[in-house]
Amino acid sequence: MKNQNLVIYDSQALYDILNELNEFLNFNLINVSKKDFSNFDFNKFDDYIILVNNDRLKNTNKLIFNDFPIKFSNLIEKINIEFLKKKFNKQSHIQVGNYFIDINSRILMKNNDKLDVTEKEINTIIYLKKKDKPITIKELQESVWSYQSKLETHTVETHIHRLRKKIKKKFNDENFIISTKYGYQINQKK
Repeated sequence: MKNQNLVIYDSQALYDILNELNEFLNFNLINVSKKDFSNFDFNKFDDYIILVNNDRLKNTNKLIFNDFPIKFSNLIEKINIEFLKKKFNKQSHIQVGNYFIDINSRILMKNNDKLDVTEKEINTIIYLKKKDKPITIKELQESVWSYQSKLETHTVETHIHRLRKKIKKKFNDENFIISTKYGYQINQKK
């Protein structure tokens, strides 16, 4: 099933042409007229781009095509590139409670403050974020550090201690990573 949706704004002819090629496309086609656009529910889509031929439409998810004539292969390529950019940006900015992680820049952000973090620190935060329960040191060793559980090491505790110290110093937050008797957990309260 295709998860990406291309909304064609007020161009029945373009929709008809692309619909003929639909089996070769990696996105769904949706045709919306000018009069129906204001009532269209975009919230039902996780991933969409609106294909328009001018810049007057007020929406951030738009791809403007006004280079005519255009080869359909070039148009499809532009659409696919736009979907890739959106996917890259969506994956690179992850919200964790009051914080945002920019995976590409390796930065933890809160408001306008930024903290450089390592790849391992990012992986730890993201792993803890995905779980709704405290994570044991053993599980973190196996899942984030790829250590065998039989090894006696304090790597996890040391890394989390350093990360908590960095976060406290930069953001004055002692409760971002919570330590319980069952393990570590991200405080996701906003």
